Order: sequence, then C-alpha cells, then structure tokens
Amino acid sequence: QIDVAFDLDANGIMNVAAVEKSSGKSSHITITNDKGRLTQAEIDRMVQEAERFKHEDERLRAVAEAKNNLENYAYSLKNTLNDQAIREKMGEGDRARRTTRAFTTPRERNLRLSRCPS
Repeated sequence: QIDVAFDLDANGIMNVAAVEKSSGKSSHITITNDKGRLTQAEIDRMVQEAERFKHEDERLRAVAEAKNNLENYAYSLKNTLNDQAIREKMGEGDRARRTTRAFTTPRERNLRLSRCPS
C-alpha cells in the first residue's frame, strides 16, 4: 500500500510525496508550470517602465480630472440657468446670452480645453 500526498501552493507549484508503507521507501517530486509565465527579467523590465512613466501617468490623470471637473461645473451651471426660479429673476435674453457663452458644441469645448496648458 502507498500513501500519496499532494500539495499545491499559490504559485501553481505542486509537490507530490509518496511513501510505500511496507518498506518505508519514500519519494518526492515537484511539478512546476513555467509555460506562459513571465521571467524575472521581464517582471523587472515592466516595473522599471512603470516607474519611468509614472510622472506622465499622473499628469494625464490630473488633466482628465480637471476636464471632468470643468464639465461637471458646466452642466451644473446649465441646470442652474434652466431652473424656474432663476429664469424668473433673469431676463430671457440675459439667460440666453449667458447660456450661449457658457456652452458650445463638445468639439469647440474640447478644442478650447486642449489649448489649456497642462
């Protein structure tokens, strides 16, 4: 009779141990699946690239956040100008002029935003 024990770790490495009960003879084997895995050199290269591009990524994130904040403000302003109480206090011509100034087509708005310094 043979006792077999299997152990699979988080890295996908399987350890198999077998012991023959009558003679006490034992054997051990480790099975790894390296196919399709990144080498340590590839991992190091990817980490270095990530560190190298970190500043640029942060800058682009800040630009996107600023653009989103501006668009949110613009839509908030538009909703405020369309509010009935504001419409009654403000003349229709004044409201239309302010709305036209604040809102343009998305293409014009993006063109203006792209000209802003980063």
